[in-house]
Amino acid sequence: SSGTLLTAVIIAGLAAVYVQGNYTYFGATHAALSGASGWLGVLLCGLAGGVLGGGFSRLLLVFAVHGLPGKVGAYMKAHPVSFAAACGLVLALIGLASGSTVYGSGYEEAKHLLEGSAEVSAGYGIWKMLATFVSFISGIPGGLFAPSLSAGAGIGQVVADLVTQADAGALVVIGMAAYFAGVVQAPITAFVIVMEMTDNHDMVVPLMLATMLATAVSRMICPRPLYKALAENYLARIRSASTPPQ
Repeated sequence: SSGTLLTAVIIAGLAAVYVQGNYTYFGATHAALSGASGWLGVLLCGLAGGVLGGGFSRLLLVFAVHGLPGKVGAYMKAHPVSFAAACGLVLALIGLASGSTVYGSGYEEAKHLLEGSAEVSAGYGIWKMLATFVSFISGIPGGLFAPSLSAGAGIGQVVADLVTQADAGALVVIGMAAYFAGVVQAPITAFVIVMEMTDNHDMVVPLMLATMLATAVSRMICPRPLYKALAENYLARIRSASTPPQ
């Protein structure tokens, strides 16, 4: 029930504070938007997050439901371990092409982009999306949450390079929330999570606008929300496997 879920979340939060102290995932940021250029950046982040996030989700769902086409799909079903190893090789090649920035969750790269403390290539967001997709199709358990935030930070960096008069750190924050909202189609979840992770409540209005726009655009591309569709597909497979033959 919702009450049980809420209780579990509260207990987990209190346990984390007790063990590690009161902290924010990305540290505190003081980025802020001002002027027309800043709001133009919000619009661009929302559109880019919706298009890329929706496209990414649709691609994942096509794979989850239908698998890969042709001989590649047949090989994956017949030799899942070898296919996973091949995906690992592809990931290594992506890592080399991206300057070894796509390995892991992407936390360090996202933090560098927020702080402006290190150079990250303009193509980082796309490389991270591609690496996340390859990790997903390998069949090895992983996550979409942190990699999506990191890819969104890369998208925000590209927008900041286009809208040079706006605060780059602010657009990175908005890019994170917008792309994540585009992937999961949960705008409130996206802007609250990013706002709390960066301890920047001054950004609540632009975060809300960007995530709502990204979600609306994403739904045009991928009508089925990602997590709900994955859960339905998983349950359908369980029922199919447990149903005795007639």
